[in-house]
Amino acid sequence: MAARQLLLLRRGYSSAGAAEYLHRSIVPTMHYQKSLPRLPVPKLEDTIKRYLNAQKPLLNDDQFRKTEELAHQFEKGIGRELHEQLVAQDKQNKHTSYITGPWFDMYLKSRDPVVLNFNAFMSFNPDPKSEYNDQLIRATNMTVSAVRFMKTFRAGYLEPEVFHLNPEKSDTEIFKKIIRFVPSSLSWFGAYMVNAYPLDMSQYFRLFNSTRLPKLNRDELLTDEKAKHLLVMRKGNFYVFDVIDRDGNMVKPSEIQAHLKYILSDNSPAPDFPLGYLTSENRDTWALLRKNLLDSGNEEALQKVDTALFCLSLDDFPIKDFVHLSHTMLHGDGANRWYDKSFNLIIAKDGTAGINFEHSWGDGVAVLRFQNEVFKDSTKVPAVSPQSQPASVDSSRAVQKLDFKLNDALKAGITKAKQKFDASVESLSIDMIQFHEGGKELLKQKKVSPDAVVQLAFQMAFLRQYNQTVATYESCSTAAFKHGRTETIRPASIHTKKCSEAFVRELSKHSTEELQKLIVECSKYHGRLTKEAAMGQGFDRHLFGLRYLAQSKGIALPDFYQDQAYARLNYNIISTSTLVSPAVQLGGFGPVVPDGYGVGYQVHDDWIGCNVSSYPTRNGKEFLQCIHKSLENIFSVLKGKKVGS
Repeated sequence: MAARQLLLLRRGYSSAGAAEYLHRSIVPTMHYQKSLPRLPVPKLEDTIKRYLNAQKPLLNDDQFRKTEELAHQFEKGIGRELHEQLVAQDKQNKHTSYITGPWFDMYLKSRDPVVLNFNAFMSFNPDPKSEYNDQLIRATNMTVSAVRFMKTFRAGYLEPEVFHLNPEKSDTEIFKKIIRFVPSSLSWFGAYMVNAYPLDMSQYFRLFNSTRLPKLNRDELLTDEKAKHLLVMRKGNFYVFDVIDRDGNMVKPSEIQAHLKYILSDNSPAPDFPLGYLTSENRDTWALLRKNLLDSGNEEALQKVDTALFCLSLDDFPIKDFVHLSHTMLHGDGANRWYDKSFNLIIAKDGTAGINFEHSWGDGVAVLRFQNEVFKDSTKVPAVSPQSQPASVDSSRAVQKLDFKLNDALKAGITKAKQKFDASVESLSIDMIQFHEGGKELLKQKKVSPDAVVQLAFQMAFLRQYNQTVATYESCSTAAFKHGRTETIRPASIHTKKCSEAFVRELSKHSTEELQKLIVECSKYHGRLTKEAAMGQGFDRHLFGLRYLAQSKGIALPDFYQDQAYARLNYNIISTSTLVSPAVQLGGFGPVVPDGYGVGYQVHDDWIGCNVSSYPTRNGKEFLQCIHKSLENIFSVLKGKKVGS
């Protein structure tokens, strides 16, 4: 018996027989981290040139001349000095990237509520086996898979995140067996030789046992890897129970199932003053209320919330449609979420699942990897089935319901937070479309970039709706570099403006061939911008870093940054982000400015999905209709057909 147990433990099974790990990678998780290339600081002249290219479609000739003059003065004067200081500072901090500090500060110093302004969501596809979409079964399976992910990562068994350009060579057992013996300080170069690009994984440790703590002026991130408990929220009530035992093994899935069943059958009413609302407040307001909470004898309960592995939010209603799904995952009712946790895993009454994540600690890359692994593990090797019986354990002892002592000031604070939250979400609209006349396959056949085409459709749509071209943001990961975060692609260009005007204003003047040429031109230029951004050669982060440096040294803000055109370029009316994954149904976020659009989109093989968030100053439904029409026109032209205006 002892020999068999030893074998099971070696293979990553606990004595209970449940798999403790997702897999055991041949190559250690952080094998490439040490040798990752550093995020380059672009040349100042390149940054200025790229900046002016992005300004061109947004300005008239007189405005552009003024902006160009300020940019060249900056490049020759104070900008040059700041750039040299930034490069020198970067050389002294080889363990990180020049954007890390400023980017953390940008998030953590912001006093805006995290809900709608920063937190994003990604919803899971349903389990292909419909009977597994039961709330209790799915919550158990996803919790077990999440714990396995955490254990696999911490043990160094999680496959490193690698972008394979030639997977036949690099994503093979033989390559992995060789590369594991290459020292960490050189391993990246070994991968590079076979066209594989390892990605930065420095954010992953913040997935678990982590939270954002509200503090006056600047928040802090807390991670406590010693904590073994899960936080569960239901009807605005808080529950905790251990999912890791004292030996570091996962609690049996049947016990986790029993505890979740106990929570789901608890008849406690929703609290009169649900604490979760406080995490949706202005950060300084929340910081002061949190201090009051701590002073009122809630330290232990708050610590349980802050250090929990993650927050599992169990909602008491089914999902009606995709719009309801987006509202539920992006903000929910405010009472049954803890928005400061690194992520909330949300599971509705009908088993629909999603993740709402706080953005300061990390970007979509780490969250998406987590979602992919959890979806794959929980659907391919589920820990419990609809026939499984929960363990016969005393959940009333294992599960602790947290109680909070609230004085009048706290009750008033929660009431006010609820009023503000309700007003914010009441004013938010989310609309969506699916375009079924083509997708990635057809666009690749026509030798144009799918992403470029969708971004062109956004430009065309806005021109059709408002007769103007505005600042547009597309997020691009720079995870190919040590401590990379994101860079901005600027999809509005002179090429998209020219093409959009041809389609929207002058359709009859152009032949199908001419319109095709204009689309190809947009695609090439967008491809170049995307490549530059991914290689750390955008201009936004560099200019942000220079501005941050000037402020930190107490230097008066250079005229370049006081230019109205600079402010306008950074007031992103159209903010966009894309992802496609077998695990994810859709993703989205709020508009980043009050009169903006938050656009989440997915380009599938034969269809395109798009969801848009907006406030009352904009009409998201109409914008989507314009996007649909633009896509129809672009696809018609690419197929060689004539377009009716």
